[in-house]
Amino acid sequence: MIPLVLAQLGLPLLLKAVGAGLEKIDGPVAAQAAQAVRAVDAAVGDGSIPAASVAEANRHMERMAELDSADRRVALTEVNRSLRAEVASEDAYVRRMRPTFGYIMALTWLAQMLAIAWVIVADPGQANLVITAMTSLGTIWTVGLSVLGIYVYKRSDDKRVAAGDGPEAGPFAVLARRLGKGTS
Repeated sequence: MIPLVLAQLGLPLLLKAVGAGLEKIDGPVAAQAAQAVRAVDAAVGDGSIPAASVAEANRHMERMAELDSADRRVALTEVNRSLRAEVASEDAYVRRMRPTFGYIMALTWLAQMLAIAWVIVADPGQANLVITAMTSLGTIWTVGLSVLGIYVYKRSDDKRVAAGDGPEAGPFAVLARRLGKGTS
């Protein structure tokens, strides 16, 4: 959205806006940048930078805005396809287990943090002991968050299959495909 607006405004107006913004920042780097932007703005204004170059810069900004818009469109399409695949799943366990486990983890974390906060407020003398004891729970949290990560990863794979893309190959096949040397 912002690149599209900038492309529509054009380089001269953009230079004025950026220069005015930089002038409001207190610091030597911002002052130098504001001075450089003002010099470019003056060069555009007095014709030192040809109008054809300014038009080319505007065309470049418009193209960048188009590319950004296309990237966002692809991302939204993928998210929507993924959500439709999850909603279409017939397996209630698959549809609800991952979010349920995530909510349980979040509520457990909240309860633990509230308990620690309560001890800090209610009995500050015991706070150090409780916080030190909490570090012993690191292994439990590591296991729980690892399971949640696997749920998320596996569910993403399930959604990919349901959308018709097929399961992702192993890590070496994926690496080879990304490097352009494999077909799987």
